[in-house]
Amino acid sequence: MQDNAQPAVTISAIASAAGVSVPTVSRVLNGRSDVAPATRERVETLLREYGYRRRGAVRPAPSGLVDLVFNDLDSPWAVEIIRGVEEALNAEGMSMVVSAIHRRGNADSTRRWLDTLDGRASDGAVLVTTDLDSFLHAELQRLNLPVVVVDPAGVPDLEVPTIGATNWTGAVTATEHLLQQNHRRIGFVAGRPGLWCSRARLDGYRAGLDAAGITFDPALVIEGDFDYSSGFAAGTELLASAAPPTAIFAASDQMALGVYEAARQKGLRIPDDLSVVGFDDLPEAGWASPPLTTVRQPLSDMGSLAARTLVRLIRGEAVESPRIEMSTRLVSRSSVRALGT
Repeated sequence: MQDNAQPAVTISAIASAAGVSVPTVSRVLNGRSDVAPATRERVETLLREYGYRRRGAVRPAPSGLVDLVFNDLDSPWAVEIIRGVEEALNAEGMSMVVSAIHRRGNADSTRRWLDTLDGRASDGAVLVTTDLDSFLHAELQRLNLPVVVVDPAGVPDLEVPTIGATNWTGAVTATEHLLQQNHRRIGFVAGRPGLWCSRARLDGYRAGLDAAGITFDPALVIEGDFDYSSGFAAGTELLASAAPPTAIFAASDQMALGVYEAARQKGLRIPDDLSVVGFDDLPEAGWASPPLTTVRQPLSDMGSLAARTLVRLIRGEAVESPRIEMSTRLVSRSSVRALGT
């Protein structure tokens, strides 16, 4: 007997064949009226010809499986998120699959993940620092899959719950801490541009300076990428300037530890010659020499709350707020010293 089973057709394949965008196909599938009649007819014809499966509004019986999806898995804070999600799901008798998509230079990973997701019938997905673009959102809608986003790349205009941290407040607190130690020339190693948390932390740094009557100096801000190497490069550049900072606030612990190495190679001691503050409070912050003063964002708690929120969506329960920000706090250790003491 010949096996005539064909792989599931994706919404992007229909869009490509029809010569329209993915959101247009999604609007046709959802019965929206804002599609030209000729376009609607062309798309619907292709849907029939390709044998596109319409999932409908009702999900299959729960599988007890959730997808946890990262842009990248090479960051230590990913482990903290995983820990929180796993703990919350375990309490519900559920399990998870961890994936990475949207890796820079490998856009096809999103499509491959979606194809795999369709086959294993997960009940929902937690997306971490993921830009929920129109293609991904439309495909998740097609699968009728509940989604929660952790630490979104931007303020999503899509109707999904998001879990974040008080990035702006944390950055203000870190800047104020350095100012209270008499530092006035404070460098800042910024996070990856385009990410909501990066912009919020930079804005908080600027707000802290402004509140103290200190003029913002763009020469003291170097763009990083949340990793050790970019922190090292930024620290090297800041410390090589004609008027180097007496303190550096880095928008992640990994970048702060990169600044440590830049200072070491410059022959500077922390905190005697340079004060440093990070952001995250990863385990590495406490292990550093000297231990790193940092802003703690509750990564494990954020993962746990995201999982619990997703479980509520899977059960059809209402979510009180579409956007939740969990509190940050300063953890004072030995990497900051009052200037002049």
